[in-house]
Amino acid sequence: MRIAVDLALCEGNGRCAGTAPELFVLGDDDKARVVNQTPPKSLREKALLAARLCPRQAITVVEET
Repeated sequence: MRIAVDLALCEGNGRCAGTAPELFVLGDDDKARVVNQTPPKSLREKALLAARLCPRQAITVVEET
């Protein structure tokens, strides 16, 4: 799995960091940053939830094979 944040869409609402602090932090510009772009599968559900909760749909989770 690979996670990315589109900084052009991110408004810094922080829902991702609140939902999955192991995966996201807010930068100095109040935009979300991915802590680990290729996290373990055990964090898959948290990554998907953070993506669903993003009001601007700025988070992308891509399953890698």
